[in-house]
Amino acid sequence: MKATKMLNDIKTLLNIEVKLEEMKLENGTVITTESLEKGNEVFIVTDDEKVAMPVGEYILEDGKLLIVEEEGIIADVRDVSDDVPAKEETEDLEETIETEVPEEVASEVEAIVEAVVEVIAPVIEEVKSEIEELKKQYASLMDDKEEKVEDKKKEDLSAARKPITRNSQPKSNKTKVEFGSGKFATTLDRVLNKLNK
Repeated sequence: MKATKMLNDIKTLLNIEVKLEEMKLENGTVITTESLEKGNEVFIVTDDEKVAMPVGEYILEDGKLLIVEEEGIIADVRDVSDDVPAKEETEDLEETIETEVPEEVASEVEAIVEAVVEVIAPVIEEVKSEIEELKKQYASLMDDKEEKVEDKKKEDLSAARKPITRNSQPKSNKTKVEFGSGKFATTLDRVLNKLNK
């Protein structure tokens, strides 16, 4: 058990009021600690409870850097300076590594790059010419399509302008249909035919 934790437990048991400092982080989060010193406990204040501060580096509103290496325990408090960038700033920095390449290797690499360029250059030119040809074909297809659309519009307009007429004389395609032709007459059929005459 840490000495400060034991001291706080004793103070709590003896009903000694412990005054805690409340501070805000740069992002507006409220934290609390007995004092902003190395080794003291630090908590994040929420609506319901206090939560131990997670491990990390935090910037306070007053510009100090709070470092927590063990959950809920202050490892260090210092001013943010140009020598020690804040955590957010270090994430943005990019690390570049420069190495020297021997001249022999550099000349070999240049030769390889030139050979690759020589091989690829004709292919690139061929692709460019094919792209130009496809562009021309596409343009001609689009022109044809536009012409067809215009012709269709003209046909629709001319069809809409024609008057609608009614055919006054219906076609008569009457054909005589005989039912039962080719059927052998039964006795009943012959009797019925005589009665109907």
